[in-house]
Amino acid sequence: MSLRGKAAIVGVADAVSPTGMLDGSVRALEVRMIREALDDAGLMIADVDGLFSNLSNGWAPSLELAEYLGIAPRWTDSTQTGGSSFEVHVEHAAAAIALGLCDVAVVVYAATPYSSFKNGGPGFGSRQATPAVTPTAEWELPYANRMPMGAYALAASRHMHQFGTTSEQLAQIAVDTRRWASMNPRARLQDPITVEDVLASPIQAAPLHKLDCCLVTDGAGALVLTSAERAKDLRKPPALVLGTGTCHTHSMISEMPDLTTTGAAMSGPLAFRAAGLSPADVDVAQLYDSFTITVLLLLEDLGFCPKGEGGAFVADGVLAPGGALPTNTTGGGLAYTHPGMFGMFLLVEAVRQLRGECGDRQVQGAEVALAHGSGGVLSAMSTTILGTEATA
Repeated sequence: MSLRGKAAIVGVADAVSPTGMLDGSVRALEVRMIREALDDAGLMIADVDGLFSNLSNGWAPSLELAEYLGIAPRWTDSTQTGGSSFEVHVEHAAAAIALGLCDVAVVVYAATPYSSFKNGGPGFGSRQATPAVTPTAEWELPYANRMPMGAYALAASRHMHQFGTTSEQLAQIAVDTRRWASMNPRARLQDPITVEDVLASPIQAAPLHKLDCCLVTDGAGALVLTSAERAKDLRKPPALVLGTGTCHTHSMISEMPDLTTTGAAMSGPLAFRAAGLSPADVDVAQLYDSFTITVLLLLEDLGFCPKGEGGAFVADGVLAPGGALPTNTTGGGLAYTHPGMFGMFLLVEAVRQLRGECGDRQVQGAEVALAHGSGGVLSAMSTTILGTEATA
């Protein structure tokens, strides 16, 4: 059964701040995002019969949230794959809607690690503090690999050794992302930077510099999905789910089969095949940018350039405003926001680009958008390809 174009994202919302901090509890932010996304779609909480939530201090995130909202969903999902969770949620929701298992699905996320840290709490925390019962704590942390950046530094070092990639090429990704952020008044970091600025910033885990690394901020967002048929009568133009794909290859970085190849090499082709499209058809890309090396690996694995040629591909500003592949048009996790799991914000921006709602950073004529989430330490990959009604 083909799911192409059977479901659509019809409502989006996100909350970020240039200060990096948001007011309110996590639960209050979740409710606010759900209300705003439903209003964006022209729907009500009573319409919701599918709920996706994976973050909670309790044992059952979607159950606890549904109880708080006063709804009784017939489809519930608390899948947790880290930063790619929300692309996985879209995949699951699209399938459920196509099969008639739910009609209106809400996907929500909120986290406040920056406020927590500022108020004396643990903030986002460090994987150095992972409980001793985990394999990572037992087999990796004793070797003092600073996590999570140490895991990505291993991938960057291997890519440099194997393919000749340079720190300057990685830095160009941060420079181009910041150019998008400078056009976004809600971005945490808006001042333009140069390759030299990136290379002059402190090393966090060699060869990655501070400006190669994502932010830690508060943030929240929500999506509303329904059938393509119902979407025709709603408030905003739908972003049709054309294709999806997911693959996870490992949990610990020491178990990654190949440090230069991620599961996107499988999830990407799956999504493009389902959509009947190729990388050349993508007008705007939203790629998880936990670190600059993450973007470079994803560009290769998703098929935008051959394996090993990512450094040369990004060197001339192809990702920047006016480039051939406009990428991370909010400013990404490097400059817009990053509350711990950035995949939600990739999808929200992809939808807004397809609607033409992005003001100065709008990619003109965007009809196909790709959002790709990465969870864990390059562990869990999920690709979503969205399109306008013209691509149905």
